[in-house]
Amino acid sequence: MSGPVLPPTPAPLKSIQHYLKIAAEHDQRDPVVSYWCRLYALQTGLKLSTKTTEETNFLMKLMDWLESTKKALHDNEAITNNVAAQAHLENWALKLFMYADKNDRNSNFEKSTIQSFYTAGLLYDVITTFGDLTEEAVQNRKYAKWKAAYIHNCLKNGETPVPGPMKQEGDDEGSVSDSGVPTPPASTDAFGFPSVPSSFSSNITPPKPVNIPPERKNFVPVEPNPYNPAPIPTNPGTEKPSSFENFNNLKTEGGVTLNLEQMTKAQKLIKWAGSALNYDDVPTTVMNLRKALHLLTTGQELP
Repeated sequence: MSGPVLPPTPAPLKSIQHYLKIAAEHDQRDPVVSYWCRLYALQTGLKLSTKTTEETNFLMKLMDWLESTKKALHDNEAITNNVAAQAHLENWALKLFMYADKNDRNSNFEKSTIQSFYTAGLLYDVITTFGDLTEEAVQNRKYAKWKAAYIHNCLKNGETPVPGPMKQEGDDEGSVSDSGVPTPPASTDAFGFPSVPSSFSSNITPPKPVNIPPERKNFVPVEPNPYNPAPIPTNPGTEKPSSFENFNNLKTEGGVTLNLEQMTKAQKLIKWAGSALNYDDVPTTVMNLRKALHLLTTGQELP
């Protein structure tokens, strides 16, 4: 897939260049990522636009490309269905994040490590197209943006970066979220995006197409409207697959009733375990599986 031929980006729209650059890098690797990055750039550009002829022309060319691409890829569910699209982008953002985090913890401060953190942070921005991020995604986004800037600035100044999370006062191990993902230090907001050279690229294999479960095939996505940024599914948080209907009737072997929130938490723990195992992080895999098993058998969460 080829990207749009756009004129120079008008000054008021400069901030969307980050997302357009990621889109261009994925044109041949993953058209789903390219499409949604450009849609997010369009939505953001429409909010930033001062309505000059130059800006309108730029945004119209971007809009034309999105329309033609959606028609060309009409059989790709990750383009036409918001549920599949969100899952696809979340999968790729997490894969980039864990790749970069593993390299960082192993003191492999390569350009691909910076680029992977940087791209993951921006992809979490794009995912807000479908609604609010989860708490874990918010932490990942903040940490990824901070780490990209931190490592970049250290290397630029001839300094050796500190691998992993920054230690806080009174904290011997650093801060880690429930999912085993490091959280950024309190000084995160002091760092902006690094100016990453265009030659940066990571050699990670893009995610496989997402298959939607049969029970969600009839989900009707909200059509992304560039004039109404950040569309979200109707009744967010209430729509759920039919297989969830009887969650409140599920009981453990000990007779403890499990509610929907507990089952959802267990699913997240299992998902985190699978993601960690993909990157050979056995301790995190075991920790999350142990938490999931304990929750499913006792109804209680481990600290």
